[in-house]
Order: sequence, then C-alpha cells, then structure tokens
Amino acid sequence: MVMLAVAALSVAAPGSSGADPAWKYTMVAFSNDSDPNMDVYQSADATNFDAVQLSAYQPPSGLVRDPSIFRHTDGSYYITYTTGGGAEIGFARSSDLVNWTPMGSWPVPFCCFLMPGTGDGKGPVNPLFSGSAGFQDGPSLSPFTTKAWAPEWFVDGNSVNVILSMSTGGGFVPYLMTALDPGLTRWSMPVPLAGIGADRIDTTVVKVGATYHAFTKNETKKVIEHAVAPTLLGPYSFVPPGDWGTLREGPAVVELPDGTWRIYYDAYTEGKYFYSDSTDGLNTWSAPQELPGVSGIVRHAGVMREPA
Repeated sequence: MVMLAVAALSVAAPGSSGADPAWKYTMVAFSNDSDPNMDVYQSADATNFDAVQLSAYQPPSGLVRDPSIFRHTDGSYYITYTTGGGAEIGFARSSDLVNWTPMGSWPVPFCCFLMPGTGDGKGPVNPLFSGSAGFQDGPSLSPFTTKAWAPEWFVDGNSVNVILSMSTGGGFVPYLMTALDPGLTRWSMPVPLAGIGADRIDTTVVKVGATYHAFTKNETKKVIEHAVAPTLLGPYSFVPPGDWGTLREGPAVVELPDGTWRIYYDAYTEGKYFYSDSTDGLNTWSAPQELPGVSGIVRHAGVMREPA
C-alpha cells in the first residue's frame, strides 16, 4: 500500500468497475503575506485549489510555517509545523479543517553531535551551550538542537511518524520521530535518516511498493534532490531528480487517481509555486508548470489526498 508523507492513512475508495476512485486534495500553507497564519485549500483534481478557510489557524504564539497535514484514524486532521521558536515543532488538530485546536509544541533538544557536515566553522564550543562549532564541513561539537524546522508527516502501516530537519547551528540533518500514543502527544527520540547526509532540509518521503522515496532540498546547491531506500530509516542513495530548477524548496508529493505522481514545490525567490508529474513510478518527470490560482500566494505547502 502506498503511503504518503503528507497524506492520511490510505484507504480503499468505494466503487468498482475499474474506474478511477474519486479523491480530494487538501493543501495547507502559510502565505507570502503572513507566516503566523495558515490557510487551507481544497481541490478535486490536485491542480485547481479553492480556499476552504483563509487564516484558518494562528498558533497562540510564534509562527505556522511549513505546515504538513494528514487525517488520523480518529477522523481528525492533524498539522505539524515550524514554530520559529528554535528547538521545537508545533501541533494542532481539527475535525473540519476550519476550526483548529492547538496541541502545543514538542521540544527536540538533541541532534547532530559528531555527525559529518554539521559544524558551523566557528571553532571549539563549550558543550554545555548551543552552537555546533567545529569545521564547517566537519562534525558538530555540540549535541544541543538550535533549530527544528519543516516537520513532515509520514504514516507507514500503523506507525505515525514525523520527519523533521534539525541543526545545532551548522548543516541541517533529516531525522525521524515516531508517535508513542494514538493521541500523538508522546514521541520517540529522533533518529537520523541514513545516507541523506547533512545540509539537507525540507525532507519528505513517500513509499511506492517496497521502496521509500525521499525528496529533500540541498541547502548548498539550492535544488531538490531525490533519494531511495529499502527502509524508512535508510540507507538512502541518490538518483537523478527532475529538472525542477534552482532556488527551490518545500517539496510535497502526492499520487493522482490514475497512478501519476505529482511533486509541488516553492520557487521562493520568484514568489511562484510549481508542480511536475511522473507517470513512470518517480523515474522521470514532466516540465514544471506553475500551479494556477495559488502560485504567488502560498509558501511551502503541505498536501494530502483522501477519498472524496
């Protein structure tokens, strides 16, 4: 069963006769104008999105950047997001996509210690304080997280996970946390995704067959890369990505009713939003197209699909 990092637990849609099932696609995003507020959109075709509720959610404090959404087995929608508050990520829930209840923030205090490529080049650091120090291309010399950004849901069977980008002051590294209770209020310690390496951010994963596909932004080259692995934790190896351009970030990947895969991403310096499709199992990709209606408005969106 294909599981989406940004989608709810996949279920078989009703109907038979071999016809494509009907799906709806929900997008959550902050906007070019406001990152303390999250907007909600929906689409029947994954291309033309209409607003469900603008400014649907504003956290009690901080920001709501880089939101990711899925629908849990309890029927509620859950988001996780970048708070901008340092070493924590935020959570909220809703029964109707319009009214949201904050669930608080989850602190993520430790990461990256002695991992290659996580130093910031500022020299030795007292390990009792934050800041990675070390050589810029060497390991972090501090275990204390300074940034936890861009969390993404990934549901694998009965396991609900969050993939998040963490830093001690140097390069970002993708980590995985797993929910320890059905209410998503307790989480495991973060574990790094092997093989992706440092200086990668905005990592999202989808599973196709037995293969896990990670899409991640290379912070040095400012491009979106594609890696594959036999397990969720890796080891990942990089494969040729689509020709999506440079200065791109925030990938979100969903499956369309006919089996086509679509990647959405943020051309953040241009103020535009693009998508690209793969009809051969994430091997090759179509030329990018600007996403109508919301391009120029949304930033780093999360997208999920569910039966209509």
